[in-house]
Amino acid sequence: MGSNSSRISDLPKNEYLKKLSGTESVSENDPFWNQLLSFSFPAPTSSTELKLLEEATISVCRSLVENNPRTGNLGALIKVFLSRTKELKLSAECQNHIFIWQTHNALFIICCLLKVFICEMSEEELQLHFTYEEKSPGSYCSDSEDLLEELLCCLIQLITDIPLLDITYEISVEAISTMVVFLSCQLFHKEVLRQSISHKYLMRGPCLPYTSKLVKTLLYNFIRQEKPPPPGASVFPQQSDGGGLLYGLASGVATGLWTVFTLGGVGSKAAVTPELSSPLANQSLLLLLVLANLTDAPDAPNPYRQAIISFKNTQDSSPFPSSIPHAFQINFNSLYTALCEQQTSDQATLLLYTLLHQNSNIRTYMLARTDMENLVLPILEILYHVEERNSHHVYMALIILLILTEDDGFNRSIHEVILKNITWYSERILTEISLGSLLILVVIRTIQYNMTRTRDKYLHTNCLAALANMSAQFRSLHQYAAQRIISLFSLLSKKHNKVLEQATQSLRGSLSSNDVPLPDYAQDLNVIEEVIRMMLEIINSCLTNSLHHNPNLVYALLYKRDLFEQFRTHPSFQDIMQNIDLVITFFSSRLLQAGAELSVERVLEIIKQGLVALPKDRLKKFPELKFKYVEEEQPEEFFIPYVWSLVYNSAVGLYWNPQDIQLFTMDPD
Repeated sequence: MGSNSSRISDLPKNEYLKKLSGTESVSENDPFWNQLLSFSFPAPTSSTELKLLEEATISVCRSLVENNPRTGNLGALIKVFLSRTKELKLSAECQNHIFIWQTHNALFIICCLLKVFICEMSEEELQLHFTYEEKSPGSYCSDSEDLLEELLCCLIQLITDIPLLDITYEISVEAISTMVVFLSCQLFHKEVLRQSISHKYLMRGPCLPYTSKLVKTLLYNFIRQEKPPPPGASVFPQQSDGGGLLYGLASGVATGLWTVFTLGGVGSKAAVTPELSSPLANQSLLLLLVLANLTDAPDAPNPYRQAIISFKNTQDSSPFPSSIPHAFQINFNSLYTALCEQQTSDQATLLLYTLLHQNSNIRTYMLARTDMENLVLPILEILYHVEERNSHHVYMALIILLILTEDDGFNRSIHEVILKNITWYSERILTEISLGSLLILVVIRTIQYNMTRTRDKYLHTNCLAALANMSAQFRSLHQYAAQRIISLFSLLSKKHNKVLEQATQSLRGSLSSNDVPLPDYAQDLNVIEEVIRMMLEIINSCLTNSLHHNPNLVYALLYKRDLFEQFRTHPSFQDIMQNIDLVITFFSSRLLQAGAELSVERVLEIIKQGLVALPKDRLKKFPELKFKYVEEEQPEEFFIPYVWSLVYNSAVGLYWNPQDIQLFTMDPD
């Protein structure tokens, strides 16, 4: 390897790349491959660096696209890589740095080439490029082994079988990235792909038996959050020492090799964002989500989704039913800890949603935990900072809460967990509050944000459904949480009056002018009345089921009793207002008897005495409020673009030109 440093812009003129992509065939046994693969440069760490690399090598890649039908050099490169991977495990055990280094470089080149090939041609054309060999122009070998399938299987084996060491870290990341690239054809289609060559290979044939092992490995990579090896510990030569031992050894293997080039200047290193402190964990999670969201084959369900929805705890000794394929076991405690710690990223929240929604084993385990605050608090923080999150991340966090609140045990236990000094909640200093009250505060804040900003009915519905699920189990509500419940009702009441006034004025205007189209105030009124009724049902559910536990809610009701007056005789709310009206009347009477100018403490004391005195049978029973999350029909229409937007924005070492992307009809965020 040459010791001179050159600019990345020199890559298109590099002799070895020009030979690979040129018109001359290179045999897989040619010493040229040792020369080609003996290069070193710091891995790109930002989209800017990746864009520079792609722009510098695109002409080389396109030249190979043009010449490969005559040369078969892509197939030769892949065969060189495949032959090396057969000895990779032994090389790792023997600490054969050079062999692993060159094998990684082969995979890196393959990944870069594949990305361009997939972007510029159909899967059928790509498959054909894997069959071209060194023969007459455009000939291919139809009876040879399927090289594309063999490469996919090899990547899976590399991910699952090669031990994770400092010297194998980078090649493990590259193998996962290459699998993501293989599946990236979805990015270049507007519609969800329901049949794909790469999907077919992954769901049957020699790749299929590795399903559970691959899913388990990717999950453990996420759990362990292994950081990259420190400088000097990986297989790659470090430029700062002028070459070093490995550089000297490599120079002995090949002469006249590539010149070393750097990205972003010699010695520069982009800052690593917290969520990417482990590239291996990040890439593993993205690949796992891509695999889990592949569409089913016409004749078989997605095996990776089957594996994800059926795995069990390592402490669960019960046998797997024979009807469950691809089953495996994993340490639930370690998985739970990782999920709690990683919720700042969209992909970790999406994984949590997937597991809670689809894997009954993990859902049962999580709901039985006595430290649910470790999981719930990060989810609440996502919702609290709704302005800084994309809408998909907010939806996933909200649906997770909805799924959790379907469980009565969860709804009881969250009011028993007392939290101190929630620093990220800035509206009010909360020195001590229950997890349940904090959850109510954050959900109500999300509703109010939605009312003034996004006005998304779906978000409204799910927020109210979560509150409704919890309402029968409200216990010892914090005074601020009780105030916010009534304040939300006040906001809705004002909005109802405003829309009603607008509708009335509009109706009067329509009598004098028949030509002007009128806003649909009737529809707006119906929507807001639905929300108001839901809020009244939530308040009523708490009063009916746990009145004696919630003096602060009664206090807030009495303080704002005038709000409810207009709804007593409203035909849409008369039934649900009975209990609320009874409670307000009962406690107002007791306060009146106690005299005027009562202190807050004295009012609360009278309320607590009244809670004991109020006969329970005077409150009318209503059906229990229970809402269950139901996934939309054809969920892949939402989840597949969402997952690929995460890959597009979060993948380490991968860059796609935004102008080439077809899947997103708008900005992925």
